[in-house]
Amino acid sequence: MIKLKKLIIACDGESASGKSTAAKLVSKKYRLLLINSGLIYRYCSKLIIKHKPKNIIFFLKKKFKSITYKKIANQKLHSEKISNHVAILAKNKKVREIVNQLQMKIIKSNNRICVEGRDIASKILSKNPKYDVAFYFKCSLEVAAFRIWRDINKAVPLKMEKRSLMRRTNLDKKRKNSPLIKVKDAILVRSDLLNKKQVLIKMSKAVDKVLKN
Repeated sequence: MIKLKKLIIACDGESASGKSTAAKLVSKKYRLLLINSGLIYRYCSKLIIKHKPKNIIFFLKKKFKSITYKKIANQKLHSEKISNHVAILAKNKKVREIVNQLQMKIIKSNNRICVEGRDIASKILSKNPKYDVAFYFKCSLEVAAFRIWRDINKAVPLKMEKRSLMRRTNLDKKRKNSPLIKVKDAILVRSDLLNKKQVLIKMSKAVDKVLKN
């Protein structure tokens, strides 16, 4: 059996920027374990909304003692209520520490992995281990809002979704702890200007270059 070369990919970007779809495509092509850090934060929000704990840090630490990423990934976590809650929750430094511990545990036991989120290249995979290639996904507000609006079955007016998305993106970029930024060597991917096939081609060129070295 051929041993596959180490490959660690970081995918960062705004909400509905196409990073989840792209991360799935590149992970499938290169046979990588895919971790979506946003889902972990959404799971935290779901737990808090449901149980309303007095001390969220103590509560989350207890819940995360025996949690697996597979269990989180199988949850229904995409709702407007969770989306609005998680944007504020993600600002909490102690919550980020809990999520990061779980992510690092998974990352350090897998040397072929793609991690998707908002502070992956700048924080999670900035060193030990460091990403081999980083991508930053961007999309126009109009296209991104329409994607979410379509995915939630037009549950709210499109204008309301656009305002909500703008608010969440601003919170991600302006938060004190691990804000959403594009690291210098991250490759910019404009998913509103490229289709899925073109996105994968662009990412593959960068990945193949790394694998050849």
